[in-house]
Amino acid sequence: MQRICTPVVAAFVLVGGMAGSAVAGPYEEGVAAFEAGDYQTALRQWKPLAQKGVAGAQFGLGVMYANGDGVAPDYGVAASWFRKAAEKNYPAAEFELGNLYVNGHGVAKDYAAALNWFRKAAAQNYADGQYALGVMYENGDGVVRDYATAATWYKQAAERGNPNAQYALGILCFKGEGVPRDLVAAHMWFDLAVARGDKLQPPISPQNAANYRDLVAAKMSKQQIAQAEKRAREWTPR
Repeated sequence: MQRICTPVVAAFVLVGGMAGSAVAGPYEEGVAAFEAGDYQTALRQWKPLAQKGVAGAQFGLGVMYANGDGVAPDYGVAASWFRKAAEKNYPAAEFELGNLYVNGHGVAKDYAAALNWFRKAAAQNYADGQYALGVMYENGDGVVRDYATAATWYKQAAERGNPNAQYALGILCFKGEGVPRDLVAAHMWFDLAVARGDKLQPPISPQNAANYRDLVAAKMSKQQIAQAEKRAREWTPR
């Protein structure tokens, strides 16, 4: 079964790419400071913006409290800041708040609430939210287990370049769960996950993806492997 990673795993890297939704200047200075490991400067730049309602800064503070970056770790405070940003339709915050509900960090474990926030993030084509919905449906967490629906969400996230979703979809293609068994597709998705192994989130590792790819390859002809490798080379994210 898949597992959704907790918000302490490098969630903040998404903020910089979404800076257009926040105020330029102090916000971006906070991003640069955070990425340089200067958490006190990041906190100093973001806190006034967060108090004024800037979603990116609110999300950034949520990450700091979830990770314990420059502050005492506190999932309750993290949840509060994520919620403020999520209520402004900030998809990364919607995803992270859902993640807190899945894990019962800072909030009571509540799969229904998690599904609600993941769906909001997924509706904005946020790949992590789409992947998270796939996990929920594959595991049957808060919903009836449905491999076909899991595969649908994994595919949407995989096509946007989410390596965990690529790995998960590869497994479903290999096993024929929720989708027809397709070794060529499975090999391609594992190949793509391996190529972005540095972005894979625990508990999935590049070695996991490589092992599955090799397992699939052992059941394929040379022509099928060549076809899968060609598809992986030519693949581009949506």
